[in-house]
Amino acid sequence: MLLSGKIVGIGGEAQCVLIDDKDLPRTFSRKISDIQAAIQWMCDLLQDHEQSFGYWKDIEAVGHRVVHGGEAFTHAVRIDDNILNEIEQLNDLAPLHNPSCVAGIRTLQQVLGESLLMVAVFDTAFHGTLPEHARAYALPLEFAKKTGIRRYGFHGIAHASLAEGYAKFTEQPLQQSRLITLQLGNGCSMAAIAQGHSVETSMGFTPLEGLVMGSRSGDIDPAVVCHLIKHHDMNVVEVEQLLNEQSGLLGISGRSSDMQTVLQAANEEHDKRAQFAIEIFCYRIQQYIGTYLAVLHGADAIVFGGGIGEHSPEIRAKVCVGMEWCGLQIDSVRNEHAINLRLGDAAKISRDDSSIAVYVVATDEETLIAQETIRCLEQLKA
Repeated sequence: MLLSGKIVGIGGEAQCVLIDDKDLPRTFSRKISDIQAAIQWMCDLLQDHEQSFGYWKDIEAVGHRVVHGGEAFTHAVRIDDNILNEIEQLNDLAPLHNPSCVAGIRTLQQVLGESLLMVAVFDTAFHGTLPEHARAYALPLEFAKKTGIRRYGFHGIAHASLAEGYAKFTEQPLQQSRLITLQLGNGCSMAAIAQGHSVETSMGFTPLEGLVMGSRSGDIDPAVVCHLIKHHDMNVVEVEQLLNEQSGLLGISGRSSDMQTVLQAANEEHDKRAQFAIEIFCYRIQQYIGTYLAVLHGADAIVFGGGIGEHSPEIRAKVCVGMEWCGLQIDSVRNEHAINLRLGDAAKISRDDSSIAVYVVATDEETLIAQETIRCLEQLKA
């Protein structure tokens, strides 16, 4: 990796942090209104000769993470106008992500030219191996097929990265492993992985299903939606906003969608709502761990990743507490020290006598996206 970076604070005074191949960070600030402005800023920085980046002229291809690929996209594809229009048709299924993906692609096409190879790598693709009984909802089969309503799963790039990070660190072939991967960030999901293939995952038709997340409710009785519309004078858009943007940690705590902020309120201010939000968050994860142990008929390892999974020993400990019944025993010292891992690195946080091992892996989606982009580039040159 020659250069990595991120832009945070879009919609106000944003910061861009760039880290070069010598691990030297540089920080830049600017008011940034939206995703298009953020990408334009990224392009400006990469062309800034005073910063001596020097990579802009050598760009041969661009890989884009796209959250929802629907029925059509089960592997990475080269982007053209038809592909982009198909992706755009899926915006309603991932309203917090797909529109930004499309906006990012269009902005880079304008800056770099449409002739430059651009590749879409889909979060749903990894879960294309879900067995039929795991991907189906109990709807009339003809209706489900006609409407395309089924469980797709998301965070596939991250879950694949966590599985590969585990295999690399332990030197255990994925073909011989049963893993439960936890991608815990502002969006949260879990996957049951058998022999390197996803066989169950917590997100479904959209990224709203499953665990409690930063601002998403996760699992909820679908009749709640009907009840809100019928009896509380809410329309569909308002209900979608409630479940996607006003619920989860944010809605329960009344504080923030950021776990570190919620933890600080719980620990330092003894805020009851913040404590309750953390309790529900960890309880839901434990529920899914039990389910996936049944699906996999046991597990070799549980793998934590994502912003919360990588950086919060407290949440990892709370998730694992009381799991001794299945042989899982966490090592508190190892757990506390497993922070600030480099991309792709891993650390073991369970005791050596734990029958289910527990690891932290620094999710490296970028490398997987780059590998898929290179594969498409090589196909084009062949």
